[in-house]
Amino acid sequence: MAAVETPNLEKHGLSDEKRGSQGSFADEKGSIPFAEKVDLDNVEEVGEVFADGPRLIDLGEDGHERPIETDADYATRLISLDDDPTLRVFTFRMWFLGLGLSCFSAVLGQIFYFRPQTIYVSQLFIQILGFILGRIMEWLVPGPSELALIRTSDNWFWRFMNHGKFNLKEHVAITIMSSTASSSALAISIFAAQELYYFVETNVAVGIFTILSSQLIGYGMAGIMRIFLVYPTFAVYPQTMPTVQLFETLHRGEGMMSQSKRKKFFWYIFIGIFVWEWFPEYIAPTLTGISIFCLANQKSAWFTRVFGGAAGNEGLGAFSICFDWAYVGAGGGSIGSLFTPLSTQLSLYGGCAVCMIAFCACYAMNTWNTQNFPFLTQLLYYENGTEYDQLSILNDDFTLNYDKLAVQGLPWYAASQLLYKVSRTIYIGAALSHFLIWHGKRVWKLIRAGREGIDDPHFKKMKAYPEMSNWWYLTVFVVCFGVAIGTTYGAKSQLPAWATIIALLFGWIFVPVIGTLYATVGYAPSIENLIQMLGGALVPGKPVANMYFTMYGYQSVVQAYTLTGDLKIGQYTKLPPRATFAVQSVGSIVGGLLNFVIMKTIISVHADVLRDVQGTNIWSGQQVQSFNSAAIAWGALGKPLYATGTRYGFVPYMLLVGLLFPIPFWLLHKRYPKVGFNLVFTPVLTAELGFLAVGINSSVFTSFLLAVFSQYYLRKYRATWFRKYNFLLSAALDGGTSVMIFVFTFAVGGGSGKVVPFPTWALNPVGNPDYCKRLSN
Repeated sequence: MAAVETPNLEKHGLSDEKRGSQGSFADEKGSIPFAEKVDLDNVEEVGEVFADGPRLIDLGEDGHERPIETDADYATRLISLDDDPTLRVFTFRMWFLGLGLSCFSAVLGQIFYFRPQTIYVSQLFIQILGFILGRIMEWLVPGPSELALIRTSDNWFWRFMNHGKFNLKEHVAITIMSSTASSSALAISIFAAQELYYFVETNVAVGIFTILSSQLIGYGMAGIMRIFLVYPTFAVYPQTMPTVQLFETLHRGEGMMSQSKRKKFFWYIFIGIFVWEWFPEYIAPTLTGISIFCLANQKSAWFTRVFGGAAGNEGLGAFSICFDWAYVGAGGGSIGSLFTPLSTQLSLYGGCAVCMIAFCACYAMNTWNTQNFPFLTQLLYYENGTEYDQLSILNDDFTLNYDKLAVQGLPWYAASQLLYKVSRTIYIGAALSHFLIWHGKRVWKLIRAGREGIDDPHFKKMKAYPEMSNWWYLTVFVVCFGVAIGTTYGAKSQLPAWATIIALLFGWIFVPVIGTLYATVGYAPSIENLIQMLGGALVPGKPVANMYFTMYGYQSVVQAYTLTGDLKIGQYTKLPPRATFAVQSVGSIVGGLLNFVIMKTIISVHADVLRDVQGTNIWSGQQVQSFNSAAIAWGALGKPLYATGTRYGFVPYMLLVGLLFPIPFWLLHKRYPKVGFNLVFTPVLTAELGFLAVGINSSVFTSFLLAVFSQYYLRKYRATWFRKYNFLLSAALDGGTSVMIFVFTFAVGGGSGKVVPFPTWALNPVGNPDYCKRLSN
């Protein structure tokens, strides 16, 4: 048995810099463990991350592969450092498929916005579709390539049309562009609410420029802050791992045995989940949530509240088993059982446990008269339990009329909804404190050191490409800021310029805070409630102004951390920064314009249906209704409802509670550094104290079990399998499910204009799918 000396870390693109701060994946000592002596008969040293065997640096003292633990492990053991700077990006295929899929996903995403179910276009769905179409064009489009069906002369035009094999960078650019276009712009919610409820026709020019400014203004913020939100190794973005590993599997390591197995593994799982999802989604909905407790007692309302959860706003889903990956999986979100670090998920599910106890305790004790209202509901009510008439307290110009309010009285929340708002207020303070005490010094050090102080191996590879100047990002922000001021007046939003400036200032404050959370632990809770509350306090009695304030204070943050996530995907896959910014911007512009066109078309035909509370099985204005209700609750009623001394006057003070919440854990970590207090992510914990206030909750327990199995057992005891297949498994399951839901929506779900219900049987019962007692009609 031969033995070798310890390999040099610098040789593998790593440094021995200490990484022990909270939010990274390092152990307390911060060092990266490796074997001093290894068995060369069993392991060969290789540089490619997807080789059949691990590198020497990947081995522990026992000669077995180490678990993925540190941020450096994520960067160098899960993702290849290889790069080919000669690969083309701006090709005919990239522009044709990028723009085509951007149009497709934008139209589809806007149609989904007006559906009864909340459905989003999955990035993995776009990624898989882009790969298939790219390979078809590789063969179909004429060019000098030997792969083309018709070969042509070798000149610049035909090289642009089809230069050769569909490559990784083309694929990444297409995916970023089209997935960016897939989300409905928040400005659409404002325009739809104004046209449906205030009967204000949106001016086309004002609408288009409002969309462009609101979609792009966050990019300027993100670009300025990418020095600590994108470049460093600690900015892992764990939620991007399935996407990046799928890119790697489809494009790298041709001819390698391990890579061939990974491709087969992906497609087998992809096809399998596509077939399986027809059962819980259509044939047997009971599989969405099997509750042994409800099956044992189908007449207890308390059993429904605690153990139910397979129907919307039914119950808390305690100990339910869910076999529907559409709910168990990430669903295109940033939290997924198979890729989010265990410490993040334990903080989340710890918050869920407290949430269950708090909801049940408040309901049992009738706190805030909550027994007068449904257990889980997002609506406003009169004290007697009837739904609150929000329009009855407004003037003709939709500002608050205090005389009418005195007659109607202030509305009431269900305890579950109030605790949700409390939790999201505490979270804001916790996020600020968390950022300052755990990341403040490191971020300040990175800002002072500049790009030269960053030793990330992927960042070093990216130095081969021209970087975007900060002046470009600043110019984008300034231009969009000017347009924002102009369009808020042009739209007669009643939002003064000084309030728009304050909204954007809060955006600047929260981009580094939320962005750092998103980059390190894969979680970005919404600050929408805080921005709505702030807007209601600054510009009281004006719900439309509150909508615009929310758009610039909240949407700018969402767009910022979305861009940084795409920039990190670009860094991992070696897509040039200028290309990433270009395709992201084009996707936002194309998507926003088509969002506006489709919205106008749907509203012109289905306005009455969209105003109706129930809607139809095909069209619904539920998202517009919710957004408008929030604007009235916060914009019109925010000041009287949350004023000091009133019924809910304590809610704003929860911000101060949040500011203090992380400090004890930080002090305990300093005193007992080996216990793990640094792994309690207080913003995640506090944000999810109201996690179960809405929707289908039957998947929570199953997701928790899966998280422990994947992120603890597989990561620790099956390290090689975890490295090769865990994130790819997540991509296959999410991708196959996304394709199934797309097909289901248009085949039998009403997307084509006709709903085809499956016949009633044991696993598709009338009433709640899990056989819990029905509490509402």
